[in-house]
Amino acid sequence: MAADAPAPGRPMPPQDDSAAVAPGPGPLVGIDAGRLAVEIAPGAGGRIAQIRHDGGDLLVGYGEHGTDPIAWGCYPMVPWAGRIRGGRFAFETREYRLPVDADGHAVHGVGYAMPWRMDRHGPTLAELSVQLPADARWPFGGAARQRIEVGVDRLRMRLSVSAGVLAMPAAIGWHPWFRKPDRLDFSPVAMYPRDADGIATAPPRAPAPGPWDDCFLNHEPVLLRLHGRTLRLTSGCEHWVVYDAAAHATCVEPQTGPPDAFNLAPQRLAPGASLDAWFLIEWL
Repeated sequence: MAADAPAPGRPMPPQDDSAAVAPGPGPLVGIDAGRLAVEIAPGAGGRIAQIRHDGGDLLVGYGEHGTDPIAWGCYPMVPWAGRIRGGRFAFETREYRLPVDADGHAVHGVGYAMPWRMDRHGPTLAELSVQLPADARWPFGGAARQRIEVGVDRLRMRLSVSAGVLAMPAAIGWHPWFRKPDRLDFSPVAMYPRDADGIATAPPRAPAPGPWDDCFLNHEPVLLRLHGRTLRLTSGCEHWVVYDAAAHATCVEPQTGPPDAFNLAPQRLAPGASLDAWFLIEWL
């Protein structure tokens, strides 16, 4: 039986029908550590709108290559990362269907398309949160939190998702749109093959040459050469999606599971349980 809400008789977390991202980045909140400055757009999916190092912008900004909310800045993907095939998955004996995009898949979670609340703001850090919906967009409720902190030549991000009164599946990550680097150094150990629909399948196999729009198993730092500096990207996540087929940008996306994780590698959160991840960018 298909479903877009919890089973009858189970408690439903509160929902906010007004939670929708307004066009544009909205008001920005800044944090900085001298040569490194970060602009955060709480109302536009709690995303980082821009990372600026020594005056150079690292991210594709709003409006530079369109205004679609999935195509600019660096945003959290929660409570799933990447695509869910056809928006369909099974969880605890029930089948669910999420809203899909023009390609027919559910993409990048719901957090990037909701306003986040700024819970804490200091000169070098910001903490944000959002209550996840309990409706057709995402029938389980729950909440997500993130911490963004800058130091001398380093940007550290933490992201978590917590189940509410209902158990739920979860996979989280980040989607940064870096301006096209001069060089990408990436040494994954395996790659999830994509099928005719462009969706990751299992099992992983030896990596193929790029250009990529693929998910990899990776345990080494990823290096980007950009604006004459080398950026080292590390994370506790072993799944990394790399999209480098665009001429204007390269996306390097650490996440806790592969695309279509609810079908390929489901992870269950018990009521009240959390899933956490971290992502570090350093300038060498």
